[in-house]
Amino acid sequence: MPPKRQRDQAAPKPTSPTGKVEVGVSFGDDRRAQAGEHLTTAQGLRLSDTDHSLKAGARGPSLLEDFHLREKITHFDHERIPERVVHARGAAAHGTFRAYGNAESVTKAGFLAKGRETPVFTRFSTVLGSRGSADTVRDVRGFAVKFYTEEGNFDLVGNNMPVFFIQDGIKFPDVIHAGKPHPDREIPQAQTAHDTFWDFVSLHTEATHHVLWAMSDRGIPRSYRTMEGFGVHTFRLVNTAGETSLVKFHWKPVAGVHSLVWEEAQIAAGADPDFHRRDMADGIEAGAPLEYELGLQLLPDTPDETFEGIDLLDPTKIVPEELAEVVLVGKLTLDRNPTNYFAETEQVAFHTGHLVPGIEITNDPLMQARMFSYLDTQLTRLGGPNFTQLPINCPHVPVNDNLRDGMHQTAIHQGVTPYKPNGIDGDRPIADDTGYVHLPRPVEGVKVRANPVSFDDHFTQATLFWLSMSAVEKAHIVEAFTFELSKVYEMAIRERELAVLANVDGELCARVAAGLGLPAPTGKPAKGVVPSPALSQVPVAPGPIAGRVIGVVASPGADVPGIAKLRKAAEARGAVVRVIAEVGGQLGKGATKEVVERTLLATRSVEFDAVVVAGGATVTDPRLPVLLQEAFRHCKVLGAWGGGADLLRAAGIDTDAPGVLLADTMVKASAIALLDAVGLHRVWDRAVPAGEA
Repeated sequence: MPPKRQRDQAAPKPTSPTGKVEVGVSFGDDRRAQAGEHLTTAQGLRLSDTDHSLKAGARGPSLLEDFHLREKITHFDHERIPERVVHARGAAAHGTFRAYGNAESVTKAGFLAKGRETPVFTRFSTVLGSRGSADTVRDVRGFAVKFYTEEGNFDLVGNNMPVFFIQDGIKFPDVIHAGKPHPDREIPQAQTAHDTFWDFVSLHTEATHHVLWAMSDRGIPRSYRTMEGFGVHTFRLVNTAGETSLVKFHWKPVAGVHSLVWEEAQIAAGADPDFHRRDMADGIEAGAPLEYELGLQLLPDTPDETFEGIDLLDPTKIVPEELAEVVLVGKLTLDRNPTNYFAETEQVAFHTGHLVPGIEITNDPLMQARMFSYLDTQLTRLGGPNFTQLPINCPHVPVNDNLRDGMHQTAIHQGVTPYKPNGIDGDRPIADDTGYVHLPRPVEGVKVRANPVSFDDHFTQATLFWLSMSAVEKAHIVEAFTFELSKVYEMAIRERELAVLANVDGELCARVAAGLGLPAPTGKPAKGVVPSPALSQVPVAPGPIAGRVIGVVASPGADVPGIAKLRKAAEARGAVVRVIAEVGGQLGKGATKEVVERTLLATRSVEFDAVVVAGGATVTDPRLPVLLQEAFRHCKVLGAWGGGADLLRAAGIDTDAPGVLLADTMVKASAIALLDAVGLHRVWDRAVPAGEA
């Protein structure tokens, strides 16, 4: 993009603090603008490195004396008032976490004790978009859980992807600045299909693994209930004997891992920008809670903090589940919607430093910066240091912190000794070793701005991800890269990203290059990479369908009793049936009546996981063929009974195609077959050419 202000762009006239207009300032010569060719601090000090935080040794913790890290992160944290700089678009729910008890041998964290039930508040979000953006954009999703434990609040602040774009938190402002809308035009909103993002990631190749995840179907989840969550970093667990292990946290959705297809995501962004939050709120209201199991991927706490050659301090790397299984240790159930969006969802404040005994952080340089950034962010976003007193943030245990005053202080503190030690009040409150104690660990090293050599491999795990995908998932990744790069204006950026993909996989690079009409460069992909089947989302057996929506096309004269039978069977499995007709009202009479919940004018196929035409339905609205064709094109289950099949054929649907289920009447067997098919999420046989599945 043009580096300087253009003639059709203007800045406010230069004025002094008292309002005096300055004269003689020519276009492009604004003293308030950035100047000079060298990167500096805000004080004008030239910088030699802005890619690495200052650490005690290449593998050591980040140092508080790193004034550049603190200035860079602090300024970034305060860029937006009042909405969050990132994760502004969010939705949340209350619930409960119940521990199975099988984690007690590895951690003394009380909320993981057998049978312990802990209240929680979980917020899901996109990263790049503003509060007014759409839910279904291609983006990373936040998955943050606040546990109100008996030992204080514990926040597991994660994402729906297990890796991140950067290895060191000092680069976070850079990746977000690159992904956010261009600063001159404030477009595009909530998407990465633009020059600055691809300029950054094609140059900063440690982002490559995460880019593969974002371009996969993981970037457009079907629902919050069908989305995995990850703690991203490696944490350290400590048990009652003082023994340690390293761990990666996983959230496994009971409903399975499923996504939208790209056209659905685009349709939903226009037809229902609140698609995900509506799905969650409606599902909870209908009695279909969101359910996840917490999994621990336990790893030995060795001096080198690696496992099978994988550096566990590198947040751009995963440990494949085939190498270390995920042990399920508890269940999260989200079954209560917030009462007030602002008071709860908007004001909730998460922080990676909200820990409980038995859980510690590691020297992951991205995590180290987050420990500073989250608290700093809340000070501006929520108006001062007393954000912990907001009801949604209050611990469910007594608090006696000796913290006083400050903006928005709502507590009426008593006593005259908010200090320690004190002799007036018996030296209360008491501090002793029954509280949180950091496990003593040696720290040593030369002060350097550097990463360990093991952080230098930016491509092998991206190759692992690509090779682990099914044929249809690979096709979607190719389409995503092609779409995004086609929106990039600078040809040099397209070519540079193709060179990056050439180091991931030759086939991937060639297919994207063909879509862009460019020659495919050659690279040096890693050899001998073993795929991880656990990374593929395509199910091998039907899964739960709680919260899924089945649309039934009907009209006056349709088989209303048959609709009732399907509804009863669906509700028994937690799914929802919605009747679709040309006009609203109700069909049938007396005990055998059905309310029309969606008209063809007010719905699109993205709202449904399957579409069925009821026997006897007669619909002439031209919107019906569009709805049926979309559902067919998106590989959803289609069905009909009785004469309803005629409407499928009239819409051009091949009734002999996979996943098109026909029956003479709606009986129990017909309903079971339909619901089982919905449990597979999609009929991918309609999308993948024979021999490629």
